[in-house]
Amino acid sequence: MAFPVDLFFSFRSPYSYLALTGTRRMVAAYDVEVTLRPVYPLAVRVPGFFKSANPQFAKYVVLDSRRVAQRDGIPFRFPRPDPIVQDMTTLDVAAEQPYIHRLTRLAAAAQLEGRSLAFTQAIAPVLWDGSVKGWNEGDHLANAARAAGFDLAALDAAISADPDRYERIIADNERDHAASGHWGVPTFVFEGEPFFGQDRIDLLIWRMESKGLKRRGAST
Repeated sequence: MAFPVDLFFSFRSPYSYLALTGTRRMVAAYDVEVTLRPVYPLAVRVPGFFKSANPQFAKYVVLDSRRVAQRDGIPFRFPRPDPIVQDMTTLDVAAEQPYIHRLTRLAAAAQLEGRSLAFTQAIAPVLWDGSVKGWNEGDHLANAARAAGFDLAALDAAISADPDRYERIIADNERDHAASGHWGVPTFVFEGEPFFGQDRIDLLIWRMESKGLKRRGAST
C-alpha cells in the first residue's frame, strides 16, 4: 500500500518548482502517492506580507533558489511575467490577479481528477525553466497540458462555469496547510507532520522509512 503524502504548492514559489524534481525521484523510487494541493502564495494569502518582511528576504530567495537550481542541474529562470501582479517599487499587490488565480484553479481542477501532481509537473516548467518567453501567451500552457493528458480549454471552461467550486478546493487546501503546522511552500505532510522545503525530502523519506516505507521492487 502506497504511503500518502500531501504536497502544498504555489506556482509563484521558486522552491515549490525546485521541489518537483525531488518529488519525481521520490515517487519513482518509493511506494509513495503524492497529492499535490495548490495554494495561493503568501503575497495573496497574507495582505502586505512583503511590506512587513525583512528587505533582505526577497534578495536571499533569488540568490538561494538560483544556486540550488545550478547545483541540482534544474533549468531555472524567474517567470516572465511574474505570476503575481505586484508593483516591485511599492510592493503593493494588485487586487486583480489573473495569472495566479488561473494557475491555481487549474491545478485545483486537476486535483479533483486525482492528477494534480502530473498537471503541475507539466505546467510549472513552462513558467520556470526559461525555455519560453511569455509563458502566458500562445499555446505554451495548452501544449504542456496536452502532453500530460489534459485539455486546458476544457479545464478553463469548467472553472469559468463554476469558479467558486475551485476556490473552495483551494480554501480547503489552505486550511489543511495551516493545520499541518507550517505556512510556507513547498510543505510536504505525512501523517500530520510537516516537512517544509525542497531540501526536506530526504527527511520525509527517513520518516516514512521508519514507518515501513520500502523502495519500489524491494522484497518485503
